[in-house]
Amino acid sequence: MRLSLRYEREQQVHEVTTNLAVIVAWERKFRAKAAQLANQIGAEDLLYLAFEASKRSGIVVPADFDKFVETVTDIEVIDQEDENPTQAAPSADH
Repeated sequence: MRLSLRYEREQQVHEVTTNLAVIVAWERKFRAKAAQLANQIGAEDLLYLAFEASKRSGIVVPADFDKFVETVTDIEVIDQEDENPTQAAPSADH
């Protein structure tokens, strides 16, 4: 799963995209499987994904996740893509 997130922090807007390393970091922290993200994603999940993706993208964030959370004023998913999308079955027109 790949998510593109936009968040506002300290009057700056950042856009980040998760990758497999970010998803694994989320799984380890929350002791959950990525499949759960697809069904039930909460604000803390989004913030943690943004936190990890930001660090890996070179965006300077506090070392402590809770301090990061305190400074974010808005977050949203701007794009979601499966890592292994399935192709549509051929139609009768093709």
